[in-house]
Amino acid sequence: MSAASDVIIVGGGLMGSSAALFLRGHGLSVTLLETDLIGRQASGTNFGNVRRQGRPIHQLPLANRAIAIWRQSRELLGADVEYLQSGHIRVCYRERPELVGSMEDYAAKAREEGLELELLSGNALRDKFPFFGPDVLAGSYSATDGHANPRLAAPAFARAAARLGAAIHENTKIVDAQKVGEDFIVTAADGRTFRAPILLVTAGAWGNALSSQFGEPVPITPKGPNMSVTEPVPYGILPAVGVMTPIEEETVYFRQVARGNIVLGGSTRGPSFPDQYRAYVEPQNTLSQLKQIRRLAPSLGKLNIIRVWSGIEGYMPDSQPVMGPSATTSGLYYAFGFSGSGFQIGPGVGETMAEIIAKGATDIPIEPYRIERFATPT
Repeated sequence: MSAASDVIIVGGGLMGSSAALFLRGHGLSVTLLETDLIGRQASGTNFGNVRRQGRPIHQLPLANRAIAIWRQSRELLGADVEYLQSGHIRVCYRERPELVGSMEDYAAKAREEGLELELLSGNALRDKFPFFGPDVLAGSYSATDGHANPRLAAPAFARAAARLGAAIHENTKIVDAQKVGEDFIVTAADGRTFRAPILLVTAGAWGNALSSQFGEPVPITPKGPNMSVTEPVPYGILPAVGVMTPIEEETVYFRQVARGNIVLGGSTRGPSFPDQYRAYVEPQNTLSQLKQIRRLAPSLGKLNIIRVWSGIEGYMPDSQPVMGPSATTSGLYYAFGFSGSGFQIGPGVGETMAEIIAKGATDIPIEPYRIERFATPT
């Protein structure tokens, strides 16, 4: 027999779990289906940046919606996801002074969207952030950004949704989705079926497998983030830190958690294999990451790495997600392919998709994310 609800969500990461919570807030019954465990892949293995700066300007309304949710996450979820509004600084190196102009231009445009950024260089930069190495030229500082624990976030949203009545099914691999009459019939590998008039696909790197079943293939590429964490040291670095650069190897970032550990990310991504549900950390990528981290903040080079990990993220060619309604099938919606930068906006995505589904419209701009941009001309 089919289990029926108003909405089926396929994919139990941060987007799917938060959408389930906000859909219940609109009074719709929800079935959330996850192949593995809630938040196991990209939503739980990323860096945990809750940053607005550095995003495309057109994405800031969505990021602003998300930051409001992060700020009330403890009350909303009844759980601590270790969200800290401790700031975020993005720096550039001396050999790329032209990026200071890019920072200034971005700050002016971001201000119009409600994001205030402070540009720092010289003594002002080093007085405020003495841990930077001599290669760092300037920085763009957001006092209202921060970070959270990705291992806690998606499960907390799912538990909150379940308390409001959402049906959560883990270890439920979906192998087929069809629209039959007015309803979608979604079939799991073990033969169970689920029925609803609305289907929301939040399946990350696996999103294309479902969108293709409705004639909407997308060129998504799976990649694995290169992550590591150090031994704990006294807590003293408040903001999350990242590098603005066109060179992938240099794109490292770090943050310190309240327990004292330094979480490191960025530089070269590793391989991931969605069909096997596996991603691998390559030693040379970790060594490259450590080399770049020492350049950014030399004192971190003295610390011992105690763990490395990766996950499976889905990347789009333009680094923009697929988000919004299907172009071929009524009642079908997408939110996947966030290209390694979906954690901060995740709750905003969930709330926006719930709004679109329940009300038929949203004030958040989603035109850049529509799946039609990948349609093959006829």
